[in-house]
Amino acid sequence: MFGVVKMERVRLFAVVASILVMCVVRSVGGEEVADTLSACDFPAIYNFGDSNSDTGGISAAFYPMASPCGETFFHRPAGRGCDGRLMIDFIAKHLGLPYLSPYLDSLESNFRHGANFATGGATIIRYNESWFQNGVSPFSLDIQIAQYQQLKSRTTSLYNRAKKQPHRFPRVDDFSKALYIFDIGQNDVAAGIRKMSDEQFQAQIPDIINQLATAIRNLYDQGARTFWIHNTGPIGCLAVTLHYLHNPSPDYVDRRGCVKFQNDMARQFNRALKQKVFQLRKELLLAAITHVNVFAAKYKLLSNAKKHGFLDKTRICCGYHEDSNHVYCGNKGIINGTQVYAGSCEDPSLYISWDGVHYTEAANHWIANQLISGSFSDPPLPITNSCHRLQPL
Repeated sequence: MFGVVKMERVRLFAVVASILVMCVVRSVGGEEVADTLSACDFPAIYNFGDSNSDTGGISAAFYPMASPCGETFFHRPAGRGCDGRLMIDFIAKHLGLPYLSPYLDSLESNFRHGANFATGGATIIRYNESWFQNGVSPFSLDIQIAQYQQLKSRTTSLYNRAKKQPHRFPRVDDFSKALYIFDIGQNDVAAGIRKMSDEQFQAQIPDIINQLATAIRNLYDQGARTFWIHNTGPIGCLAVTLHYLHNPSPDYVDRRGCVKFQNDMARQFNRALKQKVFQLRKELLLAAITHVNVFAAKYKLLSNAKKHGFLDKTRICCGYHEDSNHVYCGNKGIINGTQVYAGSCEDPSLYISWDGVHYTEAANHWIANQLISGSFSDPPLPITNSCHRLQPL
């Protein structure tokens, strides 16, 4: 009896505390921002994702990234499908942390401030496909979570034996204080576009989202507390897709000229993801879970490219794309009997699309700035305050 009463008092205290915290949130220009919340001192980032945040995983596992990738910032290929940095790089920099080492890279990796488990082509659920067949990574989300578990387990074991931690190893106490980012799902939507009818994909969405939720619960059970979860972008606006469009019917594209049914499939995924995030907040009572509307941020840029200093969204910086002839970034091909090298444009900073699928460093920087500020987040907090658990009243 006394235990029940005590539990109810704890619950009441938690509700009151939640209300008090919400009182520090005010509205400015239609956006809510935190006034007095302390900044979160994240000692590390653990990232799970696909090529949008892969800093060298798939390159380490298979073939190294070729030039001209990396030319803008690293001045060499750096494992990223981009001319320079990705959104995850700008997030790490904003938080005062070094760029994340890919977990699969065996040389010069430093995991003191986190690790990147993302690989190009990664999916949430497993598909009966391969990297060599359709570019689907063998490192699906469940494998990435297993890799995290191994890193955490071995780090703890080595520390317990040696009572010290080499400078390249994570600190055991940092796992619970770290920021856990999910940037995955685009390739699941792509698989739906490639292999399924709209009805089949809708039936598949709950399984995809549940797999993602299982991964979050797994990390939570191991002590993770702060989650930053991206939804998927407007796949129907990819430049390589738009290149194939010639006088499309009005009902095939949306008002911004993107393929409507493809973006609708991404929106279906995103709606289910947001609902699941709300459910997880009620379930994982010690977690701070931020839903980040990457779709809206990217669509804003793609819809107003010239306003933001970029060329039209259909322009591709790296690669040869003329008529029906395509030679992808960094490759060589034979066009009309002549060898063609698919190099990069003169000024990548003017382009949104690097290679038809991935974004340029300039576009990644623009998008990252939008996300970091909290403008596209729920709750609407900047990433530096995302460790605080806020619930709508």
